[in-house]
Amino acid sequence: MNLTLKIWRQKGPQDKGRMVEYKVTDISEHMSFLEMMDVLNESLVAKDEEPIAFDHDCREGICGMCSLQINGEAHGPDRGITTCQLHMRMFKDGDTIYIEPFRANAFPVIKDLVVDRMAFERIQQAGGYISVNTSGNTQDANSIPISKHNADLSMDAASCIGCGACVASCKNSSAMLFVAAKVSQFALLPQGKVEAKERVKNMVFQMDLEGFGNCTNTGACEIECPKGISIENIARLNREYLAATI
Repeated sequence: MNLTLKIWRQKGPQDKGRMVEYKVTDISEHMSFLEMMDVLNESLVAKDEEPIAFDHDCREGICGMCSLQINGEAHGPDRGITTCQLHMRMFKDGDTIYIEPFRANAFPVIKDLVVDRMAFERIQQAGGYISVNTSGNTQDANSIPISKHNADLSMDAASCIGCGACVASCKNSSAMLFVAAKVSQFALLPQGKVEAKERVKNMVFQMDLEGFGNCTNTGACEIECPKGISIENIARLNREYLAATI
């Protein structure tokens, strides 16, 4: 395939960015999207031009690093996948593809297609954990019985990889699905009950402090989420928050 790429280039956080057009040729439909980006960067380096900065790590759909807005969609036109799992067979020969960073005030652009998602880390640090006493009084395993239904729901919520697609796809740049997943994975388990009230209050407070928008239940976050996190978790987050603040 021969493709035209219109890519956002921005030298730094304070610089004004712009779309730059590139041509790539002989792209195999079996390549992943990031492999196609590698081909482009190799050609730029060969011409002594600065390569395009973009995030990537595991390239197995696990780490959540590959945060690209492709033709206006987080992670591209496929569903239930990250950008590194997107294959070029989803496009046609001669296509023009627009590639941008995730857009949100809480995700400032660092360079080109790389954004700073440390806001998610700060939300997680605010309460997305269970405190454990490691003073030598630990047990080998926890024997508290948990119903399979709740265990499955907790595991579904815990599958969130924090990629930020929910924020990028939301018209309000809301982080509610991310926070809901991180709260739900503990709210559904007895181990999470001890710190439940402080957890949800602290994480919601930090989310608001970071400048994310409000949720208006459009459902775009669930559609674009590569792990299929359900917006039912947002309803659970609202219940947890209400119970914690009454």
